[in-house]
Amino acid sequence: MPSLEGSNKVVKPDSAWSVFLVFLRLGLTSFGGPIAHLGYFREEFVARRQWLSERSYVDLVALCQFLPGPASSQVGIGLGLSRAGFCGAIAAWAGFTLPSATVLVLFAKGMSTGESAFPSGLLHGLKIVAVAVVAQAVWGMARNLCTDVPRVTIAAFSACAALLWPNAMGQIGVIVCAAVVGLMLFEPTTDQPAESLSISISRKVGMISLGVFFSLLAGLPLLMEAWPTQTLSMVHDFYRAGSFVFGGGHVVLPLLQTATVPNGLVDKDTFLAGYGLVQAVPGPLFTFAAFLGASMNVHPSGWVGASVCLIAIFAPSFLLMVGVLPFWARLQHSFRTQAALTGVNAAVVGLLLAALYDPVWTSAILKPQDFGLALIAFVSLMFWKAPPWLVVMGSGLIGWLLSTVF
Repeated sequence: MPSLEGSNKVVKPDSAWSVFLVFLRLGLTSFGGPIAHLGYFREEFVARRQWLSERSYVDLVALCQFLPGPASSQVGIGLGLSRAGFCGAIAAWAGFTLPSATVLVLFAKGMSTGESAFPSGLLHGLKIVAVAVVAQAVWGMARNLCTDVPRVTIAAFSACAALLWPNAMGQIGVIVCAAVVGLMLFEPTTDQPAESLSISISRKVGMISLGVFFSLLAGLPLLMEAWPTQTLSMVHDFYRAGSFVFGGGHVVLPLLQTATVPNGLVDKDTFLAGYGLVQAVPGPLFTFAAFLGASMNVHPSGWVGASVCLIAIFAPSFLLMVGVLPFWARLQHSFRTQAALTGVNAAVVGLLLAALYDPVWTSAILKPQDFGLALIAFVSLMFWKAPPWLVVMGSGLIGWLLSTVF
């Protein structure tokens, strides 16, 4: 079923179980936040497993940057969808999401209360390894996608613009401008085949999925008025949060605070404890919804509340990806679209370069020994070809040891 278009290599379809296992390992080891996750994904699926080409991967990342919701999780859903259909999409999401969600629910249920359960040096070491992971991704993508002066220039200006306007609208504006510049500068030839994920979803299914997305967005408030229950209220609040958040997982945290703390569903101290803990676990930041659902002062709470909130906040991502990908795959075969994507791909490299500086570098590299550890982690990934999970665990341990010495 899935194949890499524009290539003579045909890839056999994977089972949903095999997709789950791959993403489960990433869900257990992908520390560092959304930008670092994209770096882990690139290393795993482009460089190591060759599930797709560099260009296809960056095209998918660019699409997810346009959509609301957690970009890294949406990239994972798209990859799972291409490898094993709908079951693969669910398997990819579950493998990447459940480890951190489970830890957060266990802490919410009383096994611990927050970040103090993790040594500060260990947490700092995990932040440092994120620098190496993102740097590796930027280096590899730049070598493949910024191959001439115009593309390097687009990447550089995109990075500068992202640093000057560090918000979701600035990021989207950069991508739109890069697409326009790509249309003006680049002219793909007829022998340049399109490269896209093989998605076996019809436009009809895509339209139905988009219809469900907008129907829930408009209909949940009406349902709440007709049947005012606490469960429906939780679904409404978390579904809207997942539908309107641009710019990554960190942006959703203040929205969830507004939805839970002022009305007494979760007290402020509990919210702050969970906020600290979610920075310390691997996987997507949207799993904070599971912590809040388990911590509710009303019914449902515990595992049921966590499940309701977790599904509600990720549901928009599923519906949007299934709804948009059939049209996106067809658009990519247009030569004009390919020209625009050439500019967008260079801009994505620039956006990741900006993110490498802020927030990844600025939050992790505070002392000379931090830079040294980041350099060793980068060399380990790039040249020693050490497994990413081993580099992550080793950096966390070294960060803890350094905190006891310096």
